[in-house]
Amino acid sequence: MRPGIHPDYHPVVFRDKAADFAFLTRSTIGSSQTIQWEDGNTYPLVDVEISSASHPFWTGKGRILDTAGRVEKFARRYGKRTR
Repeated sequence: MRPGIHPDYHPVVFRDKAADFAFLTRSTIGSSQTIQWEDGNTYPLVDVEISSASHPFWTGKGRILDTAGRVEKFARRYGKRTR
């Protein structure tokens, strides 16, 4: 690898404020905020709006759309019209 062309890859804490969940991983993103992690070290902190802890698909709280009900509702509203 050529030196000087790759971004700095370092540990970063991502925090999901909606679920009060944080995890430590490595990333190239930078941040002016920092947080002291469980191991006693200070890491850059990146706040995210949604993560696997709060996403409906991963938590199992997703809504299931009733497509049959939607079709029936459409048929009632706009069903066959007579001339």
